[in-house]
Amino acid sequence: MRVAEHLNRSLHLLMENDPSVHLLGEDVSDPYGGAFKITKGLSDRFGPRVMSTPLSEGGIVGVGAGLALAGDRAVVEIMFSDFATLAFDQLVNFAAKSTAMYGRRVDVPLIVRLPTGGRRGYGPTHSQSLQKHFIGVPGLSVYEMSPFHDAARLFTEIFASGTPAVFFEDKVLYTKPMLSGGDGLHTFEVRDGWAVIRAEQDTEDVLLAPGGLTDRALAALRDLLVEDEIACTLLVPARLHPLDVTPVADVLAAARRVHVAEDGTASGTWGAEVARLLHERLWGRLTAPITHISAPDSIIPTAAHLEARCTVQPADIRRAINT
Repeated sequence: MRVAEHLNRSLHLLMENDPSVHLLGEDVSDPYGGAFKITKGLSDRFGPRVMSTPLSEGGIVGVGAGLALAGDRAVVEIMFSDFATLAFDQLVNFAAKSTAMYGRRVDVPLIVRLPTGGRRGYGPTHSQSLQKHFIGVPGLSVYEMSPFHDAARLFTEIFASGTPAVFFEDKVLYTKPMLSGGDGLHTFEVRDGWAVIRAEQDTEDVLLAPGGLTDRALAALRDLLVEDEIACTLLVPARLHPLDVTPVADVLAAARRVHVAEDGTASGTWGAEVARLLHERLWGRLTAPITHISAPDSIIPTAAHLEARCTVQPADIRRAINT
């Protein structure tokens, strides 16, 4: 099953099991079923609980947060994550703050789905990776889909937490298969929200990367193992913030070199926050500074050959680990 089909099935399951869940977004209703077909079939099954909305990201998120604050649950799709900037006020100043600014804990079960990233030729305004702009907002969780994680379980986890969340979904990842077990060179394991991808032999190199980078990270790990005889363990968290590394503490404790890769530009990033957290835990054990792999400080061009230079590629990851 492709990631897109898995997400669609997860939303069907979520709405089937919980009649309080509403889904809103631009063109999410059938027969269109969303720009990437993630909401296909939902309006036919669940009728008025699925609403195609006007072109207003702030309005969509505001209505979703209002539904959540009033006791229902809401999933909002923003067609391209680039336009989450238009809903930033509703996310940061309304949804996130509403959990704590009324003198008591208030649940705001809201999920804002954000198709994200480049590598599809969509150009500067439809290809950005803006995860870093949501890291550190009090009361707001940040998730990213991977081919290892069960989306239905993540959606249920977010709603159970009562905390609003942005849920990034890499657009190229939609076309990739869900993964489990292994690939012949590495074994895949999921533990407490973390995917752990290991080679059979012991490794002193550990790479942390969000879900949208997994295809490129796996390609780099295969080349490193086969061509360079370097084994590296890959760690993929479902939740980027708040980040809890306790479930993979044993893997990190065995590391001698740690690398962090992410889409998006270098300054003020999730990767820098990961490095800060791991520096406190691993100080004295590492043999080199934590390596940060990110996109160049540039907008994303439309032309394929230029876009490739402005997005993280497997060769970039391989080169950083092999240095």
